[in-house]
Amino acid sequence: MSQTVFVLEDDADIARLIQHHLEAASFPARIYATPANLIPDAERQAPALFLLDIMVPGGDGLDVCRRLRNHPALSAIPIIFVTARAGENDRVLGLELGADDYITKPFAPRELLARVKAVLRRFERPSIPSAIAFEDVEIDASAMQLRVRGNLTTTTATEFRLLDYLARHPGRVFSRDHLLDAVWGDARFVTPRSVDVYVRRIREKIESDPENPRYLKTVRGAGYRFEIPRANERAVG
Repeated sequence: MSQTVFVLEDDADIARLIQHHLEAASFPARIYATPANLIPDAERQAPALFLLDIMVPGGDGLDVCRRLRNHPALSAIPIIFVTARAGENDRVLGLELGADDYITKPFAPRELLARVKAVLRRFERPSIPSAIAFEDVEIDASAMQLRVRGNLTTTTATEFRLLDYLARHPGRVFSRDHLLDAVWGDARFVTPRSVDVYVRRIREKIESDPENPRYLKTVRGAGYRFEIPRANERAVG
C-alpha cells in the first residue's frame, strides 16, 4: 500500500493547505471536492489513509465513511474526519461509523500531521510471533486479522489493536483511561465514551450475544476485562 492520502475537502484553500503540508511530510495527497470519484479511485489504488470532511457537496463524509467500512477491499483503511463539527455527539457518531480519529477546524498543520502519523502507526503490524485462539475466535496480530467461527471478520486498525491488547492481558481489569493511553496514545479527540463505542463494536464481531458478552466483560465502576476460557485457549503459528 502506498503512503498516499485521499482528502475529501470542498474548501479549496483548506484543501491546498492540507495537500501542501502532507506532501512536505512525504505523504502524496489526492484532493476530492466531492465524493463522486473517491471510492472508485481507491478501488484502483488503495490509499494509506482517508481524510474526510463531513459536509461536502454531493454527499457527506459520514456516508463515505459508512460505505468504506462496508467495502470488502477498503474497510480496514484508516479514516480521519476533518470537520467544523466539534460536539461530542458528532465525534461519537463518527466513531460508531468506524472513524479512527477526528480533527476539528481550525487546526494547526503540525496537529494534522501528528494525527496522520499516529493513526498510521496504529495500522502497523506488530511483531508478535503467535496468534491468540480460543473457541471460535482467532486473533492474528502479525497479519492483523480476526477470524470468528472460521470466517475472516473485518476490523478497523483501532478496533484490532484494542481487541488484541485486551486479549493479551486476560483476566486484568483495565480502566477506560488506561486503554486510551495504551491503544490511542496521543489521540486527544478520544474520551472514555469513545472506548465504550469501540467495545460495543468489538462485541458485535466476536460475541454470539453482544448484550450478554462471554469474553469482553464490563466491570462496573472500573472498566473492562477480557476473559478467555482457559480449557479452550491454544497458541497458533
